[in-house]
Amino acid sequence: MEIKRLHVGKTLSEVAIHNGTVYLAGQIAEDVGQDITGQTREVLGHIDRLLAEAGSDKSRILMCQIFLSDLKNFSEMNAVWNEWVAEGNSPPRATVEAKLAKPEWLVEMVVTAAQAE
Repeated sequence: MEIKRLHVGKTLSEVAIHNGTVYLAGQIAEDVGQDITGQTREVLGHIDRLLAEAGSDKSRILMCQIFLSDLKNFSEMNAVWNEWVAEGNSPPRATVEAKLAKPEWLVEMVVTAAQAE
């Protein structure tokens, strides 16, 4: 079975698609001057864009892993998430505190989704 990769770089691909499943690389905010609310909105925007490009959308997310640099930001991140998530399609999710690769990153999200039929 074919594996299709999108936005392939030397270190990683932003998307891999195999057998109708879409795997996104960890998504982070490019504008790191934002607070957790702004970074979360930007990350979710990246997820929307990449899923659409891969033939999917947020209602088809199978699993989301969320990494926060500080759990004190959980409530603010979750408020943005709850506004964004497709009603009736809240996916299984894990949220943990982690030391992210760059200290200015406040949130990173990793998504797996099904392609539209």
